[in-house]
Amino acid sequence: MTVSTFLPDAASEPLVVLISNRAVLTQPDDSLLLTPATVAISSTTGKIVFVAPAILPQEAFPASSTYVDYGNKLILPGLVDAHVHLNEPGRTEWEGFATGTRAAASGGVTTVIDMPLNAIPPTTTLEGFRVKLAAAQGQCWVDVGFYGGVIPGNADQLLPLVEAGVRGFKGFLIESGVDEFPAVSSSDIALAMTTLKDTPTTLMFHAEMLPPITDSVGDGVTRSEPPLAPKGELTSYSTFLESRPPAFETYAIEEILSMADLAPQLHLHIVHLSATEAIPILRNARASGVNITAETCFHYLGLASDNIEDGDTRHKCCPPIREQSNQDKLWAELTAGDDSCIRTVVSDHSPCTPELKLLPDHLAVQPEQNGAMLRRPSLHFTDSGIDVTLPEENPDHKIDCCGKHEHAAELSHVQQDAAAGPQGQGDFFAAWGGISSVGLGLPILCTTAAKRAAPLSIVDIVRLCCQATAKQVGLSHRKGGLKVGMDGDVCVFDDEEEWVLRAGDMKWKNKCSPWEGHQFKGRVRETWLRGTKVYELGGGNGGFVSVKPVGEAITERRVV
Repeated sequence: MTVSTFLPDAASEPLVVLISNRAVLTQPDDSLLLTPATVAISSTTGKIVFVAPAILPQEAFPASSTYVDYGNKLILPGLVDAHVHLNEPGRTEWEGFATGTRAAASGGVTTVIDMPLNAIPPTTTLEGFRVKLAAAQGQCWVDVGFYGGVIPGNADQLLPLVEAGVRGFKGFLIESGVDEFPAVSSSDIALAMTTLKDTPTTLMFHAEMLPPITDSVGDGVTRSEPPLAPKGELTSYSTFLESRPPAFETYAIEEILSMADLAPQLHLHIVHLSATEAIPILRNARASGVNITAETCFHYLGLASDNIEDGDTRHKCCPPIREQSNQDKLWAELTAGDDSCIRTVVSDHSPCTPELKLLPDHLAVQPEQNGAMLRRPSLHFTDSGIDVTLPEENPDHKIDCCGKHEHAAELSHVQQDAAAGPQGQGDFFAAWGGISSVGLGLPILCTTAAKRAAPLSIVDIVRLCCQATAKQVGLSHRKGGLKVGMDGDVCVFDDEEEWVLRAGDMKWKNKCSPWEGHQFKGRVRETWLRGTKVYELGGGNGGFVSVKPVGEAITERRVV
């Protein structure tokens, strides 16, 4: 048998043929199968043109074909990371299209979906989207899709952004930490739902909300004084965790669900679910017919607050990494099969410069690693919901008639921090919240699942990180599977290789991550994007063997 039996035109076009004893293929009914396989990709179109659940010999293909035998290494669809902050333009010292997508490629991720905030301007207007697309041109090592943002006053921009090709929308129910992306009120949410109700899109929420301080949860909640001031050392992770309890997440989700009937067909989605107290709420909503899903993140599944040392602000993110017992329940839900409300797993790669992490001296990124000395941040963030600016730093803060600052209780804790080190080092409240991990998803999940003896197979990982993430953003017709007609995006994964993540292995811009020093089992060896090999571990040009970026901006209008 030769491939010409199935592809009469095979001799006229160059093919890339990849074979392995183990590959995860997408069946005609969209089920997944682990099997020996042969996958052929057209070098002309970048599309998969032939798939067989068996190994065909090289002689079955035209002599001009590139034929690669991976033996027992896994051939997987390229991952689709549906939650990444690339921050360009405007904050390219944090991350950028070139560095962020190189990091993705090094970890088998062939598609990332860029979040609408942290870039300046944010993707909250059609013009802002155009600016971002212009910045991305010629820089992307993998394909990049984009989300739009929901903020107060931009409802008239939502449908134009849909037409321009955004994959979905995101809003915050608590302050985001950057001034140009403010939190939405209940009326903003309702307006977004009614505007998008007949549109094939996904409306997503950062689901944290300050607990209600009156009987009603209305627009005033996001503007009221925070009820949970820090109680303890600001360098203690437990202090930070206690200030951001599970109720922040459950209140926000209940608020979203209270308006779901305004748009019963609209897909609602909770990003980076951390608190398992929200799982019964989401399960009940889904059982009653609400079209809502949730994602969780690699750091919530692989890190636990029990093991976070005081001052190690590399671990700060919002919602926070919670206790081991909470992680156990996340894993139980993740592996609950079709009944699970957690449908996808993503990185939420949200980097910043090391100085904004306020790292203690023993964790500080060295100049030769990152090209910049540590310094105190010139920006002020309130992404913990608590303003910890010292009085002398902000002339707008009010002093009462007795000379006491309006946040005196909070400030007493800020002053305690002086003993912890200069310039607020190790302060979990003043440090920027976000974790760098794009491209680490496969080793994190495989290693953690093995340690836990969790019933999570490589097929499950493909479902959670490739197939379902592609579906979430309306790209399942071309991304997230090894199937004829799909993009030829392939990850070659050695699930036996053991290695330790060092700063030099990090391909993102700032070499700062809580995963540094962790030992993993499983490593991406190669990444192919639409039939072109873009990354090879140990290859030339730092592994980026395509020499130049071949990724594209995805701007096709979403139809499902």
